[in-house]
Amino acid sequence: MITPILEERCNGCNQCVAVCPTLVLAEGARTPQIVRLDACQTCYMCELYCEQDAIYIAPNQTAPETLDPQTILASGQLGRIRHDQGWDRPHSGEDHLDVYWRLGPLLGDGVDNAARRYAARHAVD
Repeated sequence: MITPILEERCNGCNQCVAVCPTLVLAEGARTPQIVRLDACQTCYMCELYCEQDAIYIAPNQTAPETLDPQTILASGQLGRIRHDQGWDRPHSGEDHLDVYWRLGPLLGDGVDNAARRYAARHAVD
């Protein structure tokens, strides 16, 4: 799940808000706000799109992890997914990001699953 956004690194572009398939994030005064943590499906899209490396997604998909910003910074994991997948490399020739079109159906399934999980957790008796 997403951990707190590192305010000192965030430039407020809100790209993460735009790409989140389950509307976990909302625009904030300075940085995006996590408004529906329990809807996070750990898809890493916000981390992939964050060029400032201000977002870390903890691998636990079922429960939030409490990590302080210094631990996250010291881990060397900020932006690791984006860097490892080549999202920060210049495009040349055949686009190395072409395979990401395959995420569409997976994210669609994830959105449906997250919506059901969210609705179940917030069902009114």
